[in-house]
Amino acid sequence: MGFHKDAERASLSDVRARHLMEGAAANADLSGHAADLQRLCRAAVDHLRLDGAVIHLMTTSGPSGIGASSDPRSARFGDLPFTTGDGPCLDAFSRRRPVLIPGLEQARDRWPGFSSVALEDGVGAVFSLPLQVGAVAFGVLDLYAWKATRLAEDQVALALAFARVATEILLHAADRKAGSDGSGEEMHHGRLLDHRPEIHQAQGMVMVALGLTLADAMVSMRAHAFSSGRPLIDIAREIISGGPLPDASGP
Repeated sequence: MGFHKDAERASLSDVRARHLMEGAAANADLSGHAADLQRLCRAAVDHLRLDGAVIHLMTTSGPSGIGASSDPRSARFGDLPFTTGDGPCLDAFSRRRPVLIPGLEQARDRWPGFSSVALEDGVGAVFSLPLQVGAVAFGVLDLYAWKATRLAEDQVALALAFARVATEILLHAADRKAGSDGSGEEMHHGRLLDHRPEIHQAQGMVMVALGLTLADAMVSMRAHAFSSGRPLIDIAREIISGGPLPDASGP
């Protein structure tokens, strides 16, 4: 009986989350699943009384890009896990369970790279919710608060509902992509997913030029981006255009 009641409550929460999402606005230049995800991020911020939201698109190889964000400031934070190589969203994705951090200052040692930059930029709390259905995982919904704050029980329930709806949107997008070309490739090569081919091109160039493994080339690029306070994509474009390579031993 308890299981059925929990399922019924989750279903009602999902209906509410969809309704709230449909009432939110998206940028005029977005359409389809991209617009739906941005509406969801904005609705989550408004109705959870938080300050920012980002949907990370991820694979088992790591972050692949940002699917949507509530605002430009949140989008900047969305790049941090990809740049620093750590963060609550990576744990939420790998462990397949929510990571709720009401006070990021107290968790500084857990994710030193992410936390140092996020705290400096004014993030006080992070709530990371995996986007998954069965064995298929698409990424993580990250919710931010500029001040340390703890989610109430009803907020957690609604946040989880937003995560389930986001997963449903991504699943439909994956199905549509697979159906359009018969490839069976999920979202990871679709228009919605920012796969950052320039970063992978630069990674290959660093690997060859410095005699590193592919993984070490990415570590070197991330270290250079982190130490210089620049987005990883800027470092990649600089390398592709013939700029200086990162030091093989670090920034």
